[in-house]
Amino acid sequence: MRLRGFVHALALGVLTLVAHGAAAEDYYRGKKIFIVSASSAGGGYDQYARLLARHLGKHIPGSPLLIVQNMPGAEGVKAANYIYNLAPQDGTYIGALSRSTSLSKLYAHHEQAMQFDPFNFKWLGSLKRDTGVLVVNTKSGLQTPADLKTREVTLSSQASNSPNSMYARMLNAAYGAKLKPIEGYEGSTAGMLAVERFEVDGHLSGGTTAPLKNKVAGWLQAGTGKVLLQFGMNRDMDYPDAPTVIDMIDDPEGRAVFELAFIEQEIGGPYVLGPKVAAAQMDILEKAFIETARDPDFLADAANENAPIYLLDAIAIQALLNKAYEAPPARIQKLRDLASSKVK
Repeated sequence: MRLRGFVHALALGVLTLVAHGAAAEDYYRGKKIFIVSASSAGGGYDQYARLLARHLGKHIPGSPLLIVQNMPGAEGVKAANYIYNLAPQDGTYIGALSRSTSLSKLYAHHEQAMQFDPFNFKWLGSLKRDTGVLVVNTKSGLQTPADLKTREVTLSSQASNSPNSMYARMLNAAYGAKLKPIEGYEGSTAGMLAVERFEVDGHLSGGTTAPLKNKVAGWLQAGTGKVLLQFGMNRDMDYPDAPTVIDMIDDPEGRAVFELAFIEQEIGGPYVLGPKVAAAQMDILEKAFIETARDPDFLADAANENAPIYLLDAIAIQALLNKAYEAPPARIQKLRDLASSKVK
C-alpha cells in the first residue's frame, strides 16, 4: 500500500510539473513583450535593450515577440514611473532603466516627479557595469591628474545633477581639482563634439557606451585626446595608464563617498518588472534573462557590437541597494550635497 501511495504521489508530481510547463508555454505563446528603454534610440541603454530583445524570446516558453519602446525623460524617471504605475502588470512589460534609478531616492533627484520605490521593483538583473572616464583634448596641455589642480579645467556637461557635473564637484572637494562643468550640452555626443572642437578642455562621462569608446579610441590613435582618470570601482583595461579616482584620493571618507556614488555604476543598466507582476511570470522571465546572458549566440552578437556583457543577477542588485541605503547618514548627506551642487 505504501508503495502504491508513493507511485501515486510521484505520478501526481510529474503531472503537476508537466501542467506547469504547459501553462508557462501557453501563457506567452502569441504574446508580445515590450522592453521600455529609458534612453532615446541609439543611446547606450537602448543598444543593450535591442541586443536583449533579439535573443530573449528564444529562452521564454512560447517564444513571444520582443519589441523595444523608447521612453526617455527626466534621467530615466519617466520610464521608471511608467513601469511601476501604468504598464500592465502581467509580465509583458520589462523596464530597461537608467542606472541612476537605483539610487534615485538616496539622491532625492526629481523627488517630486518620482512615483516609485526602487526596493519594490522586481529586478531581473543587469547586463553591464559602467566606468566613466575623464578625457581631454591634448591642446589643453593637461598630461596628468595632478594638472587638474593647477588651473581651471572646463568640461562639457548635460546638467547640474548629471554625473558629468556631480563627479566633477566630488573630485574638486576630495582631490583639490579645479574642474568647471559647462552645462547645457544635450548628451555625450554633443559633449564629446565640444571637446573635439576645443570649446572645452575635456569631458567627464558617467559611463562608457560603445559610441563614446569608439570616439575616444580614435582620439588616442590620432594623438588628439588623452584619458586622465577613470571613474568607477573597476578599471577599464582599454585605458591602462589612467588611474581610477579611488587610487588618487588619500582621504578615507572622500574615497567612501565616491564608492557610494559608484554603486549605481556597478548596477549598470538594470532590467525590472512592475511591483505587481505575478511570481509565475517573474520566474519565467528571470530564468530566461540569465539564460540569455550566458547564450553563446547572444555573447557573440554583443561582442560584434562592442557591448561588453557583465551579468549581475537580482540577488546581487538587492545587496548593492542595501549597501547604498544603509550607508552612514552623514556620508549620504555629503553625497546629496555634492549631487545637488550645494558644495562646489
